[in-house]
Amino acid sequence: IVLISVTSKTRTKEKKQRLYQLLAERLEANCGLAPTDLMVSIVENDAADWSFGLGEAQFLTGKL
Repeated sequence: IVLISVTSKTRTKEKKQRLYQLLAERLEANCGLAPTDLMVSIVENDAADWSFGLGEAQFLTGKL
């Protein structure tokens, strides 16, 4: 079993489903991983929940 944990801004249900599909397809094609052996967990947060250093929330300040 491979478990992939993703931390992300909020995405639509359709985008999440597409991510699951692409991960399963590409990991099977490139690594031989059976789609039944893949688990994915997404943890969502917002722009204020990210800091890439310097004591700033770069998504809020517009630097990212």
